[in-house]
Amino acid sequence: MSKNYVIGFPRIGEKRELKFALEDFWAKRSDFSEVEKVAKMLKKRHWEYQREAGIDHISSNDFSYYDNMLDTAVMLGAIPTRFQDIEDPTAQYFAMARGDEKRTAMSMTKWLNTNYHYIVPELSLSDNYGLNLTKITDEYNEAKAQGLKTKINLIGPITFLALSRRVDSGDTFELFDKILPLYKEALEKIASLDSDIIVQFDEPIFVKDVSTKELSLLKRAYDQLGSVEGIKIAVVTYFNSANEATKVLANTSVWAIGLDLIYGELDEGATQAVAQSGKVLIAGIVDGRNIWINDIDESLKKLHSLGLPKEQIIVSSSCSLLHLPFTLKYEEKLSTEIKSWLSFALEKLDELSLISTLFFETEAELDQQKQTQLTQNRQAISTRKNSTLIHKEEIKQRVANLTESALGRSTPFEERIKKQKATLKLPTLPTTTIGSFPQTTELRSARKAFKQGEIDTNAYEQVMKNYIDECVAFQEEIDLDVLVHGEPERNDMVEYFGEMLEGFAFTQNGWVQSYGSRCVKPPLIYADVSRPKPMTLDWITYAQSKTDRIMKGMLTGPVTILNWSFVRDDQPRSLTAKQIALAIADEIDDLQKAGIKIIQVDEAAFKEGYPLKKDQASEYEQWAVESFKIATAVADDETQIHTHMCYSDFNDIIRTIEAMDADVISIETARSGNRLLKIFKDHGYKQEVGPGVYDIHSPRVPSQEEIEKQIALLLEVLPKEQLWINPDCGLKTRKWEEVKPSLEHMVKATKKFR
Repeated sequence: MSKNYVIGFPRIGEKRELKFALEDFWAKRSDFSEVEKVAKMLKKRHWEYQREAGIDHISSNDFSYYDNMLDTAVMLGAIPTRFQDIEDPTAQYFAMARGDEKRTAMSMTKWLNTNYHYIVPELSLSDNYGLNLTKITDEYNEAKAQGLKTKINLIGPITFLALSRRVDSGDTFELFDKILPLYKEALEKIASLDSDIIVQFDEPIFVKDVSTKELSLLKRAYDQLGSVEGIKIAVVTYFNSANEATKVLANTSVWAIGLDLIYGELDEGATQAVAQSGKVLIAGIVDGRNIWINDIDESLKKLHSLGLPKEQIIVSSSCSLLHLPFTLKYEEKLSTEIKSWLSFALEKLDELSLISTLFFETEAELDQQKQTQLTQNRQAISTRKNSTLIHKEEIKQRVANLTESALGRSTPFEERIKKQKATLKLPTLPTTTIGSFPQTTELRSARKAFKQGEIDTNAYEQVMKNYIDECVAFQEEIDLDVLVHGEPERNDMVEYFGEMLEGFAFTQNGWVQSYGSRCVKPPLIYADVSRPKPMTLDWITYAQSKTDRIMKGMLTGPVTILNWSFVRDDQPRSLTAKQIALAIADEIDDLQKAGIKIIQVDEAAFKEGYPLKKDQASEYEQWAVESFKIATAVADDETQIHTHMCYSDFNDIIRTIEAMDADVISIETARSGNRLLKIFKDHGYKQEVGPGVYDIHSPRVPSQEEIEKQIALLLEVLPKEQLWINPDCGLKTRKWEEVKPSLEHMVKATKKFR
């Protein structure tokens, strides 16, 4: 009897082996065969880890060189026209993901409400599609050679279409009848690989508010796909409830339905539909999105409360473990107590195995290893509830005692902006950057050496100051209007602040894939949060002392710090956000008192924190906006508050952005033209806007003419008085040889319009 199931597994490697192999290949330091060698090694290792943990259902095709949505587009032959003349498949694949000298990359956006970014497929009714199963069959056979019969993971057809973009305008679902036969053909070919292969179709789009039309397409899709003989279909959803889809799927010939029981609930109607249909419920009971240990006893209670026969249940992760760090085994610096409360991807496998053993057997039947694991789990759950490391009454009281004046700026924007313009005296179309400049090898080495005690504070600070001097000189040389210090002292825009705040813990190797080879190392918010001392003041005031131009203060906003961290699950997220907001408010006050006139409070992750169902959105909006306003309420009228948001569709949150009451917002629009900017015009947005005029996620250098065209497009939408000119994101991941000419072209293009 199959007892447990993992939706998907991380692929970057426990020491980021895939990241380094890819970056060596992109930098032409190695051949692609080296990447392939690393990929094979990782897949073999990851499959073995799962087998050793006693996982019954292990995936193939959850691996990717860049992104699974991009892989699905390649599988279907959905190659945009501008890439079709690239004959080498590898070069074509990475050009689609990253762009090249001649072609812009495909758009990238957040995977539902996570910090994982996927490549957005570009579709058109005139496209001619054709199946390419090479990757899928190769991976399946690799696992088979290792003695494993894996399930095969595919992005489901409805989710693929829903999260794609029509380049010829119109509804992506108009292509349903064009791509479904390809999915069916794929199943028929997969069926020839082995007997009774399980194919997992990821359909997370059905945890959103779906229409009758989408539910109808779901029925049509899985009636047809379910007719393929020799295949067992599991349709999985995650990140919220999918009760309506569950009722539909119960009336198709799929074998199993996977549901997230951590972030969603199974309602009575969906439970009855599953029970009556006899379908297998893949019960997502182990949290695939957060790093805290499962309360094993509570997990078992939840499984028993489902009221389904045990033979109809398989215990599962709530989603792919892609969203977690790999393993705790390299974490030597975390306190023993905090570490006892944590569980990363590899440890989740053991939790899953333990829960499934307890559910299908009894505690008395546990072997000694599992009995010890259960005892440790119960002890850790108990100590966490009462630990003095976590609970700080004075911090809780500060939030509870917030006054009206601490909840937002009292002077309206229309009055503030007049004072700011008089103070700042900036030209039309002011130019700036989002904040960071390239993180060089010298900077990283100096930070590492300082942390390891190999150099003293003076030596470390001198390296940072030398870099700031160079950044300031370069910006003055190209005649940028509002300068930044370049953030040389910052390893990450969230981790840096977390290291300065109480209530945060940090891992040595807790890397999580964000996109492609890009990984982030989210902090762990385990306790009440406060700011013991200024975090950026010395660096910003030093940079300001080196120039007569305006130096912009750079902070990360409370909602982004929250959304890009692993957050404690023992109190409401809203309370943690407000604690962080008060810490940021203290920093803003220190900066403005030191003469810093512009302060950017980045909320890059504001959108991704949204619940996936609209009826849950208003509660999030209320406390997220309130947290930003608590952070910025302390700003004087003359202090200009900027914010920055990453790839998002702003149409449904434009009123919320307006309610945040920032003076200037910069946004990423370079890959999406004026589509996003028009939302601001149509809404009558009053505050100033800095749309990105070039894409920093691609290594290509935009020409001056290219940027001029982009500025002309911006001016068709918004008046010059409302516009700022900037790249679409920070420049940390780029090289100086890309950054310098790009910014030079940007400034020259702007001056031409002035």
